[in-house]
Amino acid sequence: MAQSLTEIAQSLIDANKKVQLIYAFNGTGKTRLSREFRLLVAPKNGDDNENNGIKVMYYNAFTEDLFFWDNDLDTDVERKLTIRPNNFTNLALGFLKDQGQDFNIISNFQHYTSQSITPKFSEDFSEVTFSLERGGDDNLENIKISKGEESNFIWCVFFSLLEQVVEIKNMDPENRPTDDFNSLEYVFIDDPVSSLDDNHLIELAVNLATLFKKSSGIQFVVSTHNPLFYNVVFNELSNKTCYMLKKFDDGTFELKPLNGDSNKSFSYHLYIKNMIEEAIATNTVEKYHFMLLRNLYEKTANFLGYPEWKRLLPEDRQLYYNRIIQFTSHSTLSNEAVPDPTEPEKQTVKLLLEHLVNSKYWKEEIQNNAAAQIEPEIPINHQENDTL
Repeated sequence: MAQSLTEIAQSLIDANKKVQLIYAFNGTGKTRLSREFRLLVAPKNGDDNENNGIKVMYYNAFTEDLFFWDNDLDTDVERKLTIRPNNFTNLALGFLKDQGQDFNIISNFQHYTSQSITPKFSEDFSEVTFSLERGGDDNLENIKISKGEESNFIWCVFFSLLEQVVEIKNMDPENRPTDDFNSLEYVFIDDPVSSLDDNHLIELAVNLATLFKKSSGIQFVVSTHNPLFYNVVFNELSNKTCYMLKKFDDGTFELKPLNGDSNKSFSYHLYIKNMIEEAIATNTVEKYHFMLLRNLYEKTANFLGYPEWKRLLPEDRQLYYNRIIQFTSHSTLSNEAVPDPTEPEKQTVKLLLEHLVNSKYWKEEIQNNAAAQIEPEIPINHQENDTL
């Protein structure tokens, strides 16, 4: 049934489940859903303030926006990551400082990125500088880290806080070191650190699931576009409710219950195929459909055991089609970023999709297995990313 994001957020609250896991493709509205959820639980002008404690914690694009760079444009020397003060950051960072959690944050960050990059918090935890340890006295101070490393750092701050909050909520109220989290009821996590490699992403998913299982008195909602992350959390938890979030052309949404992981419950191969077919039928093929087409070829090749997805391309022009898909789905130069593919390029999408789905491998293996809901585990495309 079509609903607004506000209605879907309310249904998540009304479900009263310990863990709710949501899968959605990029651009569907996961971040907006997390925002609507937060506003329903604790409206801006409501009682979610420093005096009453917080009712909901969330990790999404808005969390990342609380961290911004001061690049020292005058001298280009004192670069630092500044943390924007508000009720949440004042409470969270003050607590992390009092608990001496800077070591745990740094340790987690270096585990997911590099041991040679060291964050250093200011005394009041309002700023962070980064240094690159190169051995001996040859170190670089006040460096600016990459966007992926920055996202990792922000997640490590949030996760370190969440670990402490879960531990506190599990204590008897009279023994808690602070009452600030007594009112906390919900945690909404939207796509944590999609820049991680598969191994670290699996580890992160396992760590989160472990934290959920030992938590008491908190309900968790997790949304992701990443099939691997979704599958690991799904398989780690026995007590959870799962959905797929879908957006319709009229701006409404559907939250469809799922009964299995991404391969077994919504036939990931077929879903991508249907998205591309719909774009072809309505002549609305865009650049991202080349990425979806490549994704479909990669997953099919992996399913069939091919070492390279390009082996499934038409043999007579394999090199040409490989370059077309690579160029269009992974362009980085500004003069390559054409928002609307040409008509010949759109026809290439149609030709390559038809070539794949008309092959005996697709008909005999992929489609039959999807229909029987017995698809095996399939790795994600490393190029799929989403804004945190």
